[in-house]
Amino acid sequence: MQSLPGFRIAVDVGGTFTDTVLVDAKNQILASCKTPTTPENPTMGAMEGVRRVLSESGVAIPDIRNFVHGTTLATNALIERRGARTAVTTTDGFRDILEIAYERRYSQYDINLSKPDLIVPRRRCFTISERMLADGTVHVPLDTTDIAKLLAQIDECGAEAIAICFLHSYTNGTHERQLCQILQAERPNLALSLSCEISPEAREFERLCTAVANAYVQPIMAHYLIDLQSTLQTEGLICPIMMMTSGGGMTTLETAAQHPIRLVESGPAGGALLAARIAESLEQRSVLSFDMGGTTAKLCLIDDYKPQTSRKFEISRAERFIKGSGMPVRIPVIEMIEIGAGGGSIASVDRLGRIGVGPESAGSEPGPAAFAKGGTHPTVTDADVVTGFIEPGLFAEGRLQIDLDAARSALAQVGTSIGLDETAAAIGVSEIVDENMASAGRTHAVEAGKDITGRTMIAFGGNGPLHATRVARRARVSRIIVPLNPGVGSAVGFLFAPVAFEIVRSRYTRLDQLDVDEINSFFDQLTNEARSVVKLAASHGELSTTRIAFMRYHGQGHEIEIELPDRNLIKRDISELVSAFEVEYSRQFSRAVPGMSIEVLNWAVTVSTPPIPTDQASDVSSVQPIQVTATKSVICDVSGGAIEAAVFMRDTLNVGDQIAGPALIIEPQTTTLVSADFDAQVLADFSILLTKKSGAET
Repeated sequence: MQSLPGFRIAVDVGGTFTDTVLVDAKNQILASCKTPTTPENPTMGAMEGVRRVLSESGVAIPDIRNFVHGTTLATNALIERRGARTAVTTTDGFRDILEIAYERRYSQYDINLSKPDLIVPRRRCFTISERMLADGTVHVPLDTTDIAKLLAQIDECGAEAIAICFLHSYTNGTHERQLCQILQAERPNLALSLSCEISPEAREFERLCTAVANAYVQPIMAHYLIDLQSTLQTEGLICPIMMMTSGGGMTTLETAAQHPIRLVESGPAGGALLAARIAESLEQRSVLSFDMGGTTAKLCLIDDYKPQTSRKFEISRAERFIKGSGMPVRIPVIEMIEIGAGGGSIASVDRLGRIGVGPESAGSEPGPAAFAKGGTHPTVTDADVVTGFIEPGLFAEGRLQIDLDAARSALAQVGTSIGLDETAAAIGVSEIVDENMASAGRTHAVEAGKDITGRTMIAFGGNGPLHATRVARRARVSRIIVPLNPGVGSAVGFLFAPVAFEIVRSRYTRLDQLDVDEINSFFDQLTNEARSVVKLAASHGELSTTRIAFMRYHGQGHEIEIELPDRNLIKRDISELVSAFEVEYSRQFSRAVPGMSIEVLNWAVTVSTPPIPTDQASDVSSVQPIQVTATKSVICDVSGGAIEAAVFMRDTLNVGDQIAGPALIIEPQTTTLVSADFDAQVLADFSILLTKKSGAET
């Protein structure tokens, strides 16, 4: 795939803007743009971006040889509860899996605790007689005489999608597939999600939640993807559309339509891949990725050029930073913390007179008040306009008019109630949103047993470079990298993602009883299954395989990932696996536990194409302070008073140019704020390095 000639295009549909990037066969960016997302019909916003970059570069759509797409449509449908009316079918006697959940409160002493909304109420949870044992043996055959009653229940509740989750189907999914065939024949318009295909892992509650979430968004995603594909093909696209997944790989549009739950974090995953690639090119082994868009901000820890990954993700938490307060899904995901802190995040004042920001967003329609599209709520972007950090005539490539008076009027709603003028209110909104993001980064690092102090921040997204120094100061980060084309960073990251597919399946065994021949046969099955998916999109070239065992001490509730050799296991590997587990366990929990037997619950295989090689950035031969020719009055984010900031256009900067803060570096899709306590320097790859001034308070 990577050796094909021609042009490549990436489209990232976000909550506020749709980002589009076009590159040539040498991965040089020819054109990029940000267009407003069209929530009612996302295809319109995506096509506007495609047409614009093709027109600017003079490229015809049949010349596109690789089309990569990521979207927040599945995420937004889950968060905003705009999916299909979904019902559940489980094993007789297990109707209340969703109601029972973890059998605990996520916040023990909160008397006003709100339970997570798990989409399907009890009245739409149905059962059928069948039973599979943990080893995959059929204990009670599927009772087909119950199906007439089940169909009547489905019809009565008006379900449009069904999630099927039978006990122990991760070891033997025969009954789920048998029921699926019958329902497809009897009700062909139903969207069906089988837990044995979506998440074939032990733990019924999380497996059912994943199947429910997949069923819930499947109709809306299938409709959108078919519409997008049809529209592009009508305009002349001949290459397949590849979809970015939450795990950082690409898959086919057809696979994505069947497993849309794997797309929930596709946009942020692209940003993390970009940050990892930049970190490797600059040899920065300890990095904090900071992606701030119009709706949310995402922070991700990257060590040794690899983003932190996870097998579990929570959707729509009732409490932003409390685990267990959301809907858990088990999918491969690049682990990050995401909060409602984007340019469109709405500011408010509570009854105690405290300013709050987000998670509600003005989105793209009507957007912030400053956009002059009918929005009246005060937002973070309005605060940045009032404080002078956004140049109205150059915002969004000059295609979007900025109304300063509307921004002031919106912020007066915040200021009037607490005795502040518009400027002071704007400062307050900025302070709160920047502290929220820094706090999220600290929380995320602590949960991972790491520290963000001393890391290099890589900032991108439409608002990332504008807020990077302000967030870094609070997070005690002293180095920031702003790459080229940061406003469309996630879309750029899409273009460097491998085609990949991961399968995780439960198969319990103890290491001291491991049958290597049986496990090798099991791995062959998983590998062939994953390869069949990848080869649909990458029919040529070498494929790499990664194998993982999820191991724990006997009796523990959670596992640690241990990488296995990419070959058949032999008996002497068992002792090496024990050693590898104990080393990793000691790293995470200070010491191993002697005398305990070790067990494996899940096994994973990832098949992928090789990554595109990363070029190492060369050192800057000379550094030259640049002469200031233009200034702008802004409200200093350090002192809070008015100050003159130097203004530069990024495309006029040269390698080695050095800029002392305060300054604004403006480009078509974003602005980099060089705070008064930071200096900037243009590196050899034309990225911008921001460093805290010597002696400045941290």
